[in-house]
Amino acid sequence: MGFTVISFILGTTAELIKIAPVYHGIRERGMRPKIWFTAQHVDEVADVLADLDMPEPDVWLVPQDKAHNLESPAQVPGWAAQVLRTAWSRRHELRAALTEDGRPPLVLVHGDTFTTPYGSLIGKRILKSRVGHVEAGARSGSILSPLPEELNRKIAAKIVDIHFAPSIREVNNLRNARGVVVDTEANTAIDAMRLAIHQPLDVPNLPEKFGLATLHRFELVSRPDKYREVLEILREQSRKMPILYMAGAPEREKIRSLGLGNIFDDQFIVQPKMRYLKFLPLVARAEYVVTDSGGLSAECYYLGLPCAVHRERTETPQHLGETVVLTEMRGDKLQNFLDTYQNRRGESWMDKYHPSEIVVDTLAQLGYC
Repeated sequence: MGFTVISFILGTTAELIKIAPVYHGIRERGMRPKIWFTAQHVDEVADVLADLDMPEPDVWLVPQDKAHNLESPAQVPGWAAQVLRTAWSRRHELRAALTEDGRPPLVLVHGDTFTTPYGSLIGKRILKSRVGHVEAGARSGSILSPLPEELNRKIAAKIVDIHFAPSIREVNNLRNARGVVVDTEANTAIDAMRLAIHQPLDVPNLPEKFGLATLHRFELVSRPDKYREVLEILREQSRKMPILYMAGAPEREKIRSLGLGNIFDDQFIVQPKMRYLKFLPLVARAEYVVTDSGGLSAECYYLGLPCAVHRERTETPQHLGETVVLTEMRGDKLQNFLDTYQNRRGESWMDKYHPSEIVVDTLAQLGYC
């Protein structure tokens, strides 16, 4: 294999999942890209990497023995300081890894997590590298909604050199950005989905028909009235057909602190979060999805699956339409979706788009792989 000139700076399991098809595409070009990990997520990383046939991170920018899941905004400053401290103290080693074969070094970041602007900053300012941003250019139009994702995206756009935008809408959002803007035609999630969609289901006592809910964003969970409202609506809806609510540790703690544990039963079923390759076959089997995840709403769009996005705003309005509905975090709009979801199933786009190929082909044309 050739020398390394590309490194991914990533921090979450979602980023690992969406970047996996790009990583494997670069490997197929005879390269061995590196993964430098900021450890926003820690708990499921080893399992996710194994599922995706990806190696352990080459570098942990938060020392592995000190790493833990970021679960509140109060933890971010300490985490950010540690990431920058590690990157600075190891800058000569990291720079050498990027410049082994004399070609221009490249750091790739993804999406809109805290790691996106920090990774861009590390690549550009500390390592003097060019930076590419996969899934660039999404905008909700409000810095405060969702916070901090919109701010992360806007900061990264000022730093990066190559913007891989998932549709013409994001291309237009980046019309004044410096550097190269590439339309990949879709989110790389669609390529990751192909790795997972036909995996066997691993859920005991799964109802024959069910709705699926994932609600975890800070902007919802931090508002007890709104969080309580959506759980009560889903509880009532589950009387008609069971609903599985996939809840991580922070959501479970919030449910406990609000005294809402008794809202769940054998119809409104709380389930632990699942690894991606286990979760996506479950999504594909669901009658509908209620979520506040931008990634999951995109996956539902590509599957033609009815989906309610329970947020005030979305950075991907191009997915909205018959199948995907934005509730604006309003209970009445969510209820309307639940009453009409049977009419909302659309066509699958799974065979139409191959965005990771466009990313890798572009990197090859630019001389990076």
